[in-house]
Amino acid sequence: MNRQITIQGVAGCYHDAAAREYFKSHFPQDSVETLPCDTFRQMFERLDVDPSLIGIVAIENTIAGALLQNHELLRRSSLTIVGEHKMRISHVLAALPGQTVDDITEVNSHPMALMQCEQYLHRYPGMKMIEAFDTAGSARMIAERKLMGHAAICGRYAAELYELQILESGIETNKRNFTRFLILADPLTATELLPKETDLDKASIVFTLPHAQGALSKVLTILSFYDMNLSKIQSMPIIGREWEYRFYVDLTFQSYARYLKAIDAVRPLITDFKSLGQYKQCRNEI
Repeated sequence: MNRQITIQGVAGCYHDAAAREYFKSHFPQDSVETLPCDTFRQMFERLDVDPSLIGIVAIENTIAGALLQNHELLRRSSLTIVGEHKMRISHVLAALPGQTVDDITEVNSHPMALMQCEQYLHRYPGMKMIEAFDTAGSARMIAERKLMGHAAICGRYAAELYELQILESGIETNKRNFTRFLILADPLTATELLPKETDLDKASIVFTLPHAQGALSKVLTILSFYDMNLSKIQSMPIIGREWEYRFYVDLTFQSYARYLKAIDAVRPLITDFKSLGQYKQCRNEI
């Protein structure tokens, strides 16, 4: 089967690499075609109008934290989470073949990638840092325009895709840089992407609480009673409703049936509840 996966960014970006890693691991018999989108909003809009497509979206990073915009885009959409993938983000310095590091006078990349490689770049004061739209786009630009003396900070997959020479690998300052991606699908087509019910061990939910003393504590106590492990809780203020918050919560559990009982137990205490998906947690952390 050919899987069409929408991604934010150009071919070769980290979303592209993560999509290929995930489906190679879970559906090795399938081929993968990635469909680039300029923005996350555009990606969600594309998914909403075509239920045959699958999406992959970064939701949090160990250095940059939660991508709050993507939490909201997911909540507002009709999509459901069918899986997750955790990938280590490792940067390379790549340029047109036949050059060395000493030949490079300009380095192009996304501002975040440049920041994450500052310690390495400080060793080469002659390299001018130029901010670009994304990492893989920088690699593509150098390849298409045949820019000698220019290098891109990007992923290994992007460098190989655009036939650039990798001058240095692992140039990021923090080697514990991981991004967690969510795999999204239309609820009508999600079933064939999910494992059997007994293998489900993680859920993402969102809800609001009244502005009352102990409201959150009561919910957490009930979830703890049902042996739910809170692997993440993210709060966001609700615009126009002073001192009220929306909570995005990830739960892990051993029993799916007990998870359902836990949700039934907390429903009277919360409002605007929405299940974003139940799936199998990723355990491939390095």
